[in-house]
Amino acid sequence: MADSTTSTDSTDSTEPDGAGEPDGADGSASRARAAVEPVRRDRPVYVIGGGPGGLAAAYALRAQGVRAVVLEKSDRVGASWRGHYDRLHLHTTRRLSGLPGLAMPRRFGRWVARDDVVRYLEKYAEYHELEVVTGVEVSRVEAAADGSGWLLRATGGRELTGSAVVVATGYNHTPHLPDWPGREDYTGELLHAGAYRDPAPYAGRDVLVVGVGNTGAEIAVDLVEGGASRVRLAVRTAPHIVRRSTAGWAAQFSAIAVRHLPVALVDRLARPMARLSVPDLSAHGLPRPDTGLYSRVNAGSIPVQDVGLIDAVRKGRVEIVAAVEGFEDGKVVLADGSRVEPEAVVAATGYRRALEGLVGHLGVLDERGKPVVHGARTPKNAPGLYFTGFTNPISGMLREIALDAQKIAKVVVRRGGVERTQARA
Repeated sequence: MADSTTSTDSTDSTEPDGAGEPDGADGSASRARAAVEPVRRDRPVYVIGGGPGGLAAAYALRAQGVRAVVLEKSDRVGASWRGHYDRLHLHTTRRLSGLPGLAMPRRFGRWVARDDVVRYLEKYAEYHELEVVTGVEVSRVEAAADGSGWLLRATGGRELTGSAVVVATGYNHTPHLPDWPGREDYTGELLHAGAYRDPAPYAGRDVLVVGVGNTGAEIAVDLVEGGASRVRLAVRTAPHIVRRSTAGWAAQFSAIAVRHLPVALVDRLARPMARLSVPDLSAHGLPRPDTGLYSRVNAGSIPVQDVGLIDAVRKGRVEIVAAVEGFEDGKVVLADGSRVEPEAVVAATGYRRALEGLVGHLGVLDERGKPVVHGARTPKNAPGLYFTGFTNPISGMLREIALDAQKIAKVVVRRGGVERTQARA
């Protein structure tokens, strides 16, 4: 995995315990580097989170000659990706999903599988010799008392002082399970989609999937193909559905092309394209949305990329039902007043960013708990605090993370006051 440099000073309280211990490597590269690099007493930039956003930011900073230390609460990088369901593939192309400084291998194919994303993140940290410290969870970020940086409070009573902080804890951080009435008394199996791995445990069973985002749509198809006896998909708002690729043209290409066009224009352009590429599923319970595609994106809902849902709905293998309102007498109560009695309920009901405890006291979050700024911009009241990976753009999150990382690094260098190392090519 990633190795890390030795401590800047044996008495320097800004260095986390174990920062000199490599994660999953023999440490030889770390020791060799320590032998030739001078001792540093300045404060590094701390990157919170060892997922794609954190690793990309750390590399981009190091490429600019800035020392960056990644703090990851789990024991390995890419923890969130390791927890996703087995079937998952990127909905963005391999060529446009690589992080800066290392392309994804061609052998991964056009639509990269979850396990290959994990392998890529491991290789990325190792290849760039990123300074990753695992097993350290940051609970709170505060302005340093001397006003020269940031104080991070972490596990084990650690207090780490950095010149700047990049928060990259992830868009899908904490599973959100709605507080449905009667939920606690429900005796059937109820799990969040984050705990779903594969369809094997549901073969021959009646399953209700709640939520028609990309995760819910794909899990429903996975269950059908995995032998579930009946699969229903509870939908509150009809989604925009797009083909992942049409005649070799990936939906991501179109998304990038319209990224900066006026919202109303993109809405108008998307309507005829949808009618040409996606059949009308109204008779099956999925009418065409009455709001524009890009308007919906701005409201926080990206289109569902079809990986088999259209065909499954048309053939009746996935049944569309009304939204879930609650549970009663062992049954699921739907918004249209009907009741169903599945053997298992998979709630694809999204995630929370869970940033309130970490930075909520700094006044840098909006009413939905998302950062008020992201990328190279920092809040006016919190200069030197950066956020990456907290948007879900139609152009592809990994692509935008890669772009943000390089922008953040350039701004950090321009601001100055950071620990410098030898820039990496």
